[in-house]
Amino acid sequence: MLFRGLILAVSVAFVVFVFVLMDVLAKAGLDARLMWIIGAMVTGVAIISVAALALSARWRNGGHSELGPLISGFGKSDIGIALIDAYGRTLYANPAFSRKLGIEPGSDMLSALEARLSFLGIGSDDLAELRTRAMRGESGQMFVDLSRSEKFEADNATSEDAAAPDGGEAENTDVDNTVDAAKNAEAGAVVCLRISVTEANARAGQMLWTVDGVDGSVMSESGASLLLPSTESQPSFALSAPIAPEMVSSLPVAQAAGGFEHADQMIERLPVGVCGLDEEGRILYLNRRLASWLGGEPEEFNDGTVELADLIVGDGINGEVKFKVSGGEPIRCFVTHSINAPGTGPVRSQAVIFPDPMPAHEWEHALAETERRVRWFFDESPLSIVLADMSGTVTDANRAFMQTAGQKHSNVVGRSILELILPEDRDEVARYLSKAVMGMGKGGQIEARLAGARGVAAQIYLQRVAGRSGEAGALLLNFLDTTEQKNLEEQFAQSQKMQAVGQLAGGVAHDFNNLLTAMIGFCDLLLSRHGPGDPSFADIMQIKQNANRAANLVRQLLAFSRRQTLQPKIINITDALAEMSNLLRRLIGEKIDLKVTHGRDIGLVKVDPGQLDQVIINLVVNARDAMAGEGGTLTVQTSSEIVDEPTATGTEVIPPGDYIGIKVTDTGIGIPKDNLTRIFEPFFSTKQRGEGTGLGLSTVYGIVKQTGGFIAVNSEEGKGTTFTIYLPRYEATEQELAETQAVTEEAPSRDLTGTGAILLVEDEDAVRTFGARALRSKGYDVLEANNGENALEVLNKTDKTIDLVISDVVMPGIDGPSLIRMLREKKPELKVIFISGYAEDTYRDELDEENGVHFLPKPFSLKDLATKVKEVL
Repeated sequence: MLFRGLILAVSVAFVVFVFVLMDVLAKAGLDARLMWIIGAMVTGVAIISVAALALSARWRNGGHSELGPLISGFGKSDIGIALIDAYGRTLYANPAFSRKLGIEPGSDMLSALEARLSFLGIGSDDLAELRTRAMRGESGQMFVDLSRSEKFEADNATSEDAAAPDGGEAENTDVDNTVDAAKNAEAGAVVCLRISVTEANARAGQMLWTVDGVDGSVMSESGASLLLPSTESQPSFALSAPIAPEMVSSLPVAQAAGGFEHADQMIERLPVGVCGLDEEGRILYLNRRLASWLGGEPEEFNDGTVELADLIVGDGINGEVKFKVSGGEPIRCFVTHSINAPGTGPVRSQAVIFPDPMPAHEWEHALAETERRVRWFFDESPLSIVLADMSGTVTDANRAFMQTAGQKHSNVVGRSILELILPEDRDEVARYLSKAVMGMGKGGQIEARLAGARGVAAQIYLQRVAGRSGEAGALLLNFLDTTEQKNLEEQFAQSQKMQAVGQLAGGVAHDFNNLLTAMIGFCDLLLSRHGPGDPSFADIMQIKQNANRAANLVRQLLAFSRRQTLQPKIINITDALAEMSNLLRRLIGEKIDLKVTHGRDIGLVKVDPGQLDQVIINLVVNARDAMAGEGGTLTVQTSSEIVDEPTATGTEVIPPGDYIGIKVTDTGIGIPKDNLTRIFEPFFSTKQRGEGTGLGLSTVYGIVKQTGGFIAVNSEEGKGTTFTIYLPRYEATEQELAETQAVTEEAPSRDLTGTGAILLVEDEDAVRTFGARALRSKGYDVLEANNGENALEVLNKTDKTIDLVISDVVMPGIDGPSLIRMLREKKPELKVIFISGYAEDTYRDELDEENGVHFLPKPFSLKDLATKVKEVL
């Protein structure tokens, strides 16, 4: 345009110059006819130049004189368009550009957009990078999801409030314009935008910016903004066209007249298809992008013989349609159609074509691939997942949940979530579901047990998932299996409970056993003077029996806490059960049939015989009580058990090894499943109040564990219970077998009298008095001391040779072990018997039987004391 103006100006100046020259020559006397001939020639040249410029403009237009109304149609387009120069100034922008971006029209819209994105906290850096690329003449595009900004709603509301007064002062328009404005406002509600930039005039540094709304799903994995370089080649084809006056008056931004000479290039570089139509619907013009989608060149369609309807498959011109493609399958597009305003010239219309973002086959493939990946994540997730509708009905569940709950998919889908929970936990789960459904918080986490044979304990994480517009949403539940954790917690609690009671029992045992020792001992002294024929005999026996019961109770407390003193011996289980069979038959009564079966060559075990008898008796008594109603069969069976790999039995794991198994099986009522994990707890009992102490099975458990064995239980309600004891097989040496045989063959009756000097050190006066009288009655010379210091004084004052020292372990001042170490400095071979109400394990490091140190636990009787002294001396 500048070049044409320059030529015209030069031509006019030249004509003026010629006429001035002619006037000068006329005054100089030249021939007038010659001057007029020269003037006519110059004027002809000027006319020819102007005509050539007009023809050139017409040729350059290519006959497309209707391009002006087409560009005017962009004022109603739903896609935002702006032409920006190299300095960032806005040369042209249609209303949709500012509306979609939520900014005010102006000379520097990009800066306004960058300021808004910076305020929202998303995409401002990406926009700055895109502007830098545009200044270098590079193309690119970015996606922005405004809804992901916490400030978006407040910013939107502020923009609407600020726009309200302006809207009120606007000039009145007709009904059609009001409807169009409503549509534009509705279109402006898009919050996920694609902002593209392409070259418009490389020499002038002008770039074409476009903005349109896209589906928010494109941002699902890329955050709130995404910057991408453009890989599309831009066409170099360009047209020129006159700008209609009515278009210029409607432009929102018009700073320079020269800013519109490349409007045709804008149309060519739009990311959408554009075509202009006459009043008959014939195509007068279409851009190269639309022609490429249709499989041809623009010249094949813009000769005025092709109608837009000829290219459409089916009916319709607005909305979603399908376009025919030369040599290919139809493509799905979205068409918006508008007609130029009345009185602006011949009736013309414009169509803007938005392609389907993805061809059908690619869309179906992408959808299938996405569904496959989502399904893979869902099914293969190690976390149990359940989906449910807002009524609480399960719509889907993954494989991990099926394994956790022990259910089939068909048995879960379609059922209520509450049906998957144990009845006693359903009320709490129902409350959380109700809160989520009513919108009172997004969800929460609860603990519950799943229904089914496994009885799985689970941590349930509840989340409400919002649905699309018009949809109710759904519930997402994640189940974390905490069964093992619960078992560990219960084991830890059980261990702490047993440790606490054991510490209590051990602390009480010392003082309590001192009292019981005195009670039992003085009863023995009375019985030595009051025989069975004496009237006081029965009263004394009652006192002694109750004292023994009290002592037995203390032993039970120490047994389950594994703090009792064991006296292990090598025994044969078969022989031990054979000796007990008569006693067991008397215990169970006549309604119960007792069967005792023995395995072959099961080997030996090293246990405390008395404690093993107590274990068997406690199990038999429990079995008898379980069959008390109608009777049944009680089976005691021994066998050889070889464990090749770690085996779980309830809450314990049996390590590999050779064991001797003792099974006690009944046909009674069985044990409820909820009680199986608690039966070994101290003081836990299912019997009526007053019928038991709750220490029977806990005592069994403690004795077995202290012996180095394991115990397992299997029970089914209504069918019976089986307790299985695993005792380590003991490989005895020939010497140990000989000693065991000698003890077995020893005469049951023994002379307990003896001679020798004994030092008795005991801080409890009653125990010391009883012990001294008992030993003197057996012929021993006894020296007494009430503590360690007193014992040293007694030894310094006597000239007797001490053969044996009997000392309490725990005493004020010098304790028993310290006293013995002091005495053995002078007499290393001195024999010692420690007596204590605490368990022997407490002082095992202090005791050395090979060096003449022995242990006698309290409470003990006169016979126990005399027997121990006889053995040591």
